Amino acid sequence: MSMLDGEVIVCGQSNGLAVELIIYGDEFYARYETQTGYTVVYDTRLGRYSYAKLLNGAFISSGVHVDKPAPLGIRRHLKESPEVRNQKFQRRYAQLRPPEFQHLSHEALTLGPEDGLLSGRRLTEGHITGLTLLVNFDDVRTNISREDVNEMLNGQGYQRNGNFCSAREYFELVSTGKLTYTNYVVGPLQLSKRRSHYINNLLVEEALDLAHVALQAEGKSLSDFDSRGEGVIDALNILYAGRTQYSGNLWPHNAVTTLFRAGVKTHFYLLASAGREPVDLSIGTFCHENGHLLCRFPDMYDYGNRDGDGEKSQGIGQFCLMGSGNHNDQGRIPSPVCGYLRDLVGWADNTVWLNRVESATVKHADYSTVHKYPTNMLNEYFIVENRSKIGLDSGLPDSGLAVYHCDTLGSNEWQSGTRERHYQCALLQADGHLDLENNRNRGDAGDLFPETPGIAVSHETTPSSRQWDGSDSGLVLSQISSPGQEITFQLGAVAANPVAQLSIAPDLLIPDNFEEGVTSTLTVSQSGTVKFVSVWVDIIHAWIGDLIVTLKSPSGEHVILHNREGQSGDDIKKHYTSTGFSQLSKFNGKSMMGVWSLHVSDQAGQDVGRLNSWGLEIEYDDVSHVFEKTIQANLAIPDQDVMGVESPMVVDIDAVLADIEVSIDIAHTYISDLQVVLISPSGQSANLHLYEGGSRDNLKAVYHPDTTPDLMALIGIRIKGEWVLKVADRAVADTGELISWSLKLVY
Repeated sequence: MSMLDGEVIVCGQSNGLAVELIIYGDEFYARYETQTGYTVVYDTRLGRYSYAKLLNGAFISSGVHVDKPAPLGIRRHLKESPEVRNQKFQRRYAQLRPPEFQHLSHEALTLGPEDGLLSGRRLTEGHITGLTLLVNFDDVRTNISREDVNEMLNGQGYQRNGNFCSAREYFELVSTGKLTYTNYVVGPLQLSKRRSHYINNLLVEEALDLAHVALQAEGKSLSDFDSRGEGVIDALNILYAGRTQYSGNLWPHNAVTTLFRAGVKTHFYLLASAGREPVDLSIGTFCHENGHLLCRFPDMYDYGNRDGDGEKSQGIGQFCLMGSGNHNDQGRIPSPVCGYLRDLVGWADNTVWLNRVESATVKHADYSTVHKYPTNMLNEYFIVENRSKIGLDSGLPDSGLAVYHCDTLGSNEWQSGTRERHYQCALLQADGHLDLENNRNRGDAGDLFPETPGIAVSHETTPSSRQWDGSDSGLVLSQISSPGQEITFQLGAVAANPVAQLSIAPDLLIPDNFEEGVTSTLTVSQSGTVKFVSVWVDIIHAWIGDLIVTLKSPSGEHVILHNREGQSGDDIKKHYTSTGFSQLSKFNGKSMMGVWSLHVSDQAGQDVGRLNSWGLEIEYDDVSHVFEKTIQANLAIPDQDVMGVESPMVVDIDAVLADIEVSIDIAHTYISDLQVVLISPSGQSANLHLYEGGSRDNLKAVYHPDTTPDLMALIGIRIKGEWVLKVADRAVADTGELISWSLKLVY
């Protein structure tokens, strides 16, 4: 199956030029919109795409084609009722799938009944030769030659048009040499009808008959493509001329048709577009559909119809060929088959059981090895993979360690993540946002685990390693190294550094073209020294190239997170870490206590946005060093003298202040006459007492940043030097004495 989720696609018309439409769906059910948001249907009477209306929950044509303004009263983003969608899905499914599946319930259709794989004839080892037909329509022809297709499918060292490799090389690589899949290419063959005819009339039989004649002329037979001698053609691939048509029987798909020719029969086939010119050739869709056809891999995503819930989700997203990873880099660098599926078909010879080791090293592209953590359920387990952004993973949106929660009895339609309804293979998204389950995107920069000094995954983290029934699986991953050819990590419980986590949803509008921008703050009350900082931001904006986003620490240091990158891109939803975004490491070793601020400004006109939310996660060292000293001053406080008295205290330790506490003992008959100030070695001062207390006698008090805001400003300064306590009496008639004072400095 080939799913689209909001892609802009050029769609042909019988009577008119091709139009660009936004498509949501797959070969079983799809919905089309104009780029202005109006839902459209193909009107066969007009031979053109026309604005849609709803009648009894189903689309009908308004009779007005999309080159004209939308008719009055038609609303944008129309959708058919769930009942209609599921009825259409079932009709289409019955057309494309074998009769033996058609009696199954909605839910049964979403499972991998063969231990996680689809039922049917599976060819995952040995040398398999498929038959690929290149076909032209009566009105649409391709300039792609037989040799071009042969090179894309069978070439050695193939990198034309930016493709990572040929289809043959792809399957040899991900199967670690177990599957050599070549194709014999025939064509171009000339079909008899216009392209529009084949939207509603499957072209497979006509193409096969043309191929049968062509093969005989070349001294070959259809039986040459039956590797097992079972009377079944192993793989039939048909590539048609022109752009991909995401409509009817021309939507790229794999399906079943039984046609008897030359002593053999067809079974599974693939139909997809070849393109217009050689530059259009890419291996992604071919590899994805042959993953179904040959290997019986299920689709690793949910389009919301097969289980009857009407809710779609992304499944594993871009992180597997059988999710939406076949589209990576426009299909030229498809994602590898994920470790879960490679393990199911026996391509992984080596299993590293993570419950038996204290540490592990995972090599990138070691497709013969799977790192697996079992649970007390035979069908449920975890798999860990190195998905650094290199090789076949260079088209991914993130780089790091992937952790999959696997259940061969799960369903790729079940996005709710409950005990009863969950995916076959769920990616634990490191940022905890569940974007794939909620259909927000097909993967983003927060999905893989980056370098993580402490615990990354356990029963109490988000995401967690709990089993689907909520019990503790026992899997604990920590000390993950940075992405690269090898990623190392520790297993089992570790003594973790403490972590401070804070977040806020300020919902602040970002003024357009206003340099002062908006600022949101978070206050860290714990004392400690920063070891590792991560910050996430969620900003809605229609042109992120206008924005500058800056993080400021309590010590006043600034780091620019986003500096007008991204041009016309929408929204900043990103997770920055000290390792992945090295500028954040300037906070390491500094005090974390105090006010952290995020500043967002728009530097150009026309587009506005909103700071939805942001948060901090700071791993820190507990501060265990304390300087304490008491001065027995016994200094008389002169009456009505602004100069007052000063008592010094010298600190010889060169360190950064993380916390402070000041105690004073003053005898006085009217304490609201008094001002008490602490002056630091840097000259910064903090008012401790300022004309408070009325006519009360004596002042014995302890001051801390939690109760005395002025002290918070001293956090982060160097403590070495002379500290001074100054006491002044600003009114007449009463006198007193500074008996003693104490200083407790945590660093």
